[in-house]
Amino acid sequence: MQDLLDYFIQNPTALYIAVGIFSLCIGSFLNVVIYRTPKMMEQEWRQDCQLLLHPEQAILDEKKLSLSQPASTCPQCKKPIRWYQNIPVISWLVLRGKCGTCSNPISIRYPLVELLTAICALTVVVVYGPTLQMLFGLILTYTLIALTFIDFDTQLLPDRYTLPLAALGLGINSYSIYTSPSVAIWGYIIGFLCLWIVYYLFKIITGKEGMGYGDFKLLAALGAWMGPLMLPLIILLSSLAGAIIGIILLKIRKENQPFAFGPYIAIAGWVAFLWGEQIMKVYLGQ
Repeated sequence: MQDLLDYFIQNPTALYIAVGIFSLCIGSFLNVVIYRTPKMMEQEWRQDCQLLLHPEQAILDEKKLSLSQPASTCPQCKKPIRWYQNIPVISWLVLRGKCGTCSNPISIRYPLVELLTAICALTVVVVYGPTLQMLFGLILTYTLIALTFIDFDTQLLPDRYTLPLAALGLGINSYSIYTSPSVAIWGYIIGFLCLWIVYYLFKIITGKEGMGYGDFKLLAALGAWMGPLMLPLIILLSSLAGAIIGIILLKIRKENQPFAFGPYIAIAGWVAFLWGEQIMKVYLGQ
């Protein structure tokens, strides 16, 4: 491991190439995570509801869906997608954005997610270099990208990703990777409570729920990674991004749709993770 690290220190170009190619492949996997996770959750909910409401009946006979099974197929012709048709970005370009069997259009979002993952990962490499901070920063980046698109599509922030992300932040900061253990713990607690308080005040005043618990858990996870001092910046940046993008979406969309706040928390958290200290210094005039 040390030899590999020394090699990347001496050959930064090799590091960029390795991370870029690896992240393109991760981006391809994230497309699967983004698409299948909500469907997996819905399948589990149906089975849980049936078990609760009709325990005397047999569980719904559904083929269990996972991130690896069944193999990916074209939604139109149901033909399996071969490995050479699933090369990140390249396959989409070669196939001209269509299924190789039935010519059904393939959304451009798939290669865009792959490119976004690679670009964000390379940005982490530029900021942190070949360090342990870079390695964990890549994990944070990949997870935030998946959560952003899942929440944008479904208004869901799955516990199966937000809770492990928080646990990882607390775990690595027990070794003071980004901040001290005590600061990470308080970051987690305050990150959860600040949105939770806003949620309950809004509910008391209006009688409506303004946001979901997933938003609390995501901000708590970011607090565990960066500490409580970054939370005001994350909230400010997420509110700013949400206001700007929300206005644009209202102009584009013809119908009112639920507003997901999670993507903007994730975006703001990623920005704060990379450049939070510099932004704070500029803001405070230091």
